[in-house]
Amino acid sequence: MEKNLDTLIAQAQQIMANSAMTHEQAMTSLASLPGQFASVLNLPDGFAEMEAEGLLCNLTEGYLPYCPRYILPDYQKLMDEGCRFLRLKPPTTLAEAILTLEIFYRHVPSVTHYPVYLGRVDKMLEPFMDSVSEAEARQQIKQFMFFLSRSIPDSYCHMNIGPEETLAGNYILDAEMELQEAIPSITMLYDEKITSDAFSEKALSCAQLCAKPSFANSPAYQAANPFPYGIASCYNALPLAGGAFTLSRVMISRIAEKAKDSNEFFEILPKAVNTLCQFMDEKIRYLVEDSHFFTTNFLVQEGFIKLENFTGMVGIVGLNECVNTLLAKDGIASRYAQSQEADDLSHKILAAMNQHLEAYHSKYCDVTGNHFLLHAQVGIAEDIGITPGIRIAIGEEPELYTHLKHECKFQKYFPSGVGEIFPFDETAKNNVGAILDIVKGSFDQGMQYFSTYSDTCDVVRVTGYLVKKSDIEKLSRGEAVGQANATWGYYASKNQHALERKTESL
Repeated sequence: MEKNLDTLIAQAQQIMANSAMTHEQAMTSLASLPGQFASVLNLPDGFAEMEAEGLLCNLTEGYLPYCPRYILPDYQKLMDEGCRFLRLKPPTTLAEAILTLEIFYRHVPSVTHYPVYLGRVDKMLEPFMDSVSEAEARQQIKQFMFFLSRSIPDSYCHMNIGPEETLAGNYILDAEMELQEAIPSITMLYDEKITSDAFSEKALSCAQLCAKPSFANSPAYQAANPFPYGIASCYNALPLAGGAFTLSRVMISRIAEKAKDSNEFFEILPKAVNTLCQFMDEKIRYLVEDSHFFTTNFLVQEGFIKLENFTGMVGIVGLNECVNTLLAKDGIASRYAQSQEADDLSHKILAAMNQHLEAYHSKYCDVTGNHFLLHAQVGIAEDIGITPGIRIAIGEEPELYTHLKHECKFQKYFPSGVGEIFPFDETAKNNVGAILDIVKGSFDQGMQYFSTYSDTCDVVRVTGYLVKKSDIEKLSRGEAVGQANATWGYYASKNQHALERKTESL
């Protein structure tokens, strides 16, 4: 305990001495420290050892759970009924609707201390569009987007639009093309039968300027998740009026390093998955039974979220390195995504992960049949030499259509979120119809999530979040910037070469 105390003090001093942190960033970092050292949990046998080996990862959640990691409130209920706790009446004008959301967002917690889900904003604002002129509506929505970029200093906050084309959705895209800010992240809930080509192409034009919106294959997500869902944080598909208690990781690439061959890997994997699930269940038990969140928080008391709509996510990273390591140990001269043997092994690993999760029963995950969901996690700054999720390592990307076909094979394993990023060169800005054809074809073949931007963008998608390259440059000079994600982007650019991914041409 004394050693832990010394480490805590040292980390606190590092935070306080960091000139590249704003006051708020330093405050939230300091507030998170005690939970990294003080545990109230009954850890399962073997967890501490596996975590110390790097086989399992708690994703900086700490060991003192006090609120769910990701919360997706029922914002439509707020629009329809207002909020007693915040003394908000149902809005009657566009200005009131925007102000109501701005106030409410301030009180939605998460692992980042900011809301990770802003709702289907175009759908919520659309009923109020006829309360003002077009010019006034455009100005109010632009101010709203500007406010979000300055008041929520974290691009894990995520707005959804679509699938229907709306005036509000068009004005949001227009504002984003003008502002070109990293906050908020946006996903188009795309459905080819509902979403017009004109609206989709406008969204892709916006993405070529500021790396958003991404496109989610809405029918595929809805088929995989038999509940109303939203896209939160990086690209996490989660139940509305609920969310995720926790997200923890199985580091499959490190399990591969530990195993002598693929046979031993598949012997270690079930124990690792089961141990992590037990740990997650203990975190959930404490949060539900011992903390006061689900009994006293106004979001619960007023029905904006419900306990039965929460689940847990098991993330993986490094399928690329995992497959490469096992192929080499099995004496097979191939690499990830480059042969049938590599694909067969990839399928076997992902199928095994889902099989082990399906076999584990979690008491409080009612909405997902009392099972945890598999998630392709985007990685963290410390993941040196580990590729996010199931992506192909930067520097080894094949030509575009081979890359797309590979993604289509494997994204189906991830009901709670997966994604790949495809930057295009400057010429794509004049041919977004061709990008839309790529999205349509990929979604028809099973891809679930597609992100793109132009190589000339200041705003870029790093792994799953957005940052400004200009902010990364400021951090490299020791200057503070307002967006917390810029710090992770800085390390991802240095350690994972995240800004060096292959640029495509049309």
